[in-house]
Amino acid sequence: MISKFIFNNQYLFDELPEHDKNLLIGAMKTKNYRKNDAIFTDGTKPNGIYYLNEGKIKKYKVDNDGREQIIYIYSSGEFFGYSAILSNESYGDTTSTLENSVISFISKDNFLEILSQSSVFSRLLLKSLSHEFSVMANLIAVLSHRTVRERAALSLLILHDKYKSGNHDDEVLISLSRVDLANMVGTARETLARILNDFKQENLIKTEGRKIQIIDHKKLIHVANFY
Repeated sequence: MISKFIFNNQYLFDELPEHDKNLLIGAMKTKNYRKNDAIFTDGTKPNGIYYLNEGKIKKYKVDNDGREQIIYIYSSGEFFGYSAILSNESYGDTTSTLENSVISFISKDNFLEILSQSSVFSRLLLKSLSHEFSVMANLIAVLSHRTVRERAALSLLILHDKYKSGNHDDEVLISLSRVDLANMVGTARETLARILNDFKQENLIKTEGRKIQIIDHKKLIHVANFY
């Protein structure tokens, strides 16, 4: 069930033929980013797409009161920023780094040229956009009718998947600031702190500084109330 709420497009690169991969790699310009660096901002015009080699990126909206609502977190191996180019619109959200990251940029012209040459890449992008829409629809439907406690549980389960990176489930550490986690859950930091403390008392999670480890998946799924 958790897969309904997790968007991941790592297959975009993995499933491409070698020739198409080489086209993308040849067009990439790679740059190192520090934690909290902005990649692009809501309302600006796109001039290319991005590929995350290393690190974590948050995608978020800012409301009229200046509060962030984190929509999604990208992990290494994912493309981002392409939907605005395909729809010929401005960016509808903002992205910035959650940690030091290595990101490759492909210009708009190169991206569209490669897209015209690769039917496989076109098909995979369409699949990715469809998947992203489905996940966002599921999240909106669920989170708008869930308590903060349920949203916190679901957010931790989603983050667990994003931070796996091939590790065994019992070794996954979610390293996210409490401010960012609160913005993902959609609550105040103080409320989140109380809920995390409750989860610890119930032996659902354990913490080490800012790092969180889930120790009872089944019970946390039950708390999330989406099974």
